[in-house]
Amino acid sequence: MPSRSNAEQALKLLGLAARAGRTVVGVPLICAALAKGAKNKTPLLVLYADDCSANTQKRITDRTAYYGVKCYRLSVDCGALALAVGKRDAAVAAVGVCEPNLAQAIVRVLEAEQ
Repeated sequence: MPSRSNAEQALKLLGLAARAGRTVVGVPLICAALAKGAKNKTPLLVLYADDCSANTQKRITDRTAYYGVKCYRLSVDCGALALAVGKRDAAVAAVGVCEPNLAQAIVRVLEAEQ
């Protein structure tokens, strides 16, 4: 699992992707986008919160493994993940990034300590 500072840097990049409109927010929408496979709408990277339920975690990891998409667990809670993508009064368990360059930048940040 990435360290706290790497997770914070990843959240900043995730916020940039959200402002660009290149994210898919929420587990049902991520699963649907992965299954549909539409160009420019398919997540290339999925990030999920540390405090999401075991069922949610299994659902996300199984789907991303099936479709060959990278998936990372962030050391933040659902509220912090929601704030990063601009959802103030909500809790978000997972976010998918659809922008290739931002997805690569987030992966580099998260894998920097490994």
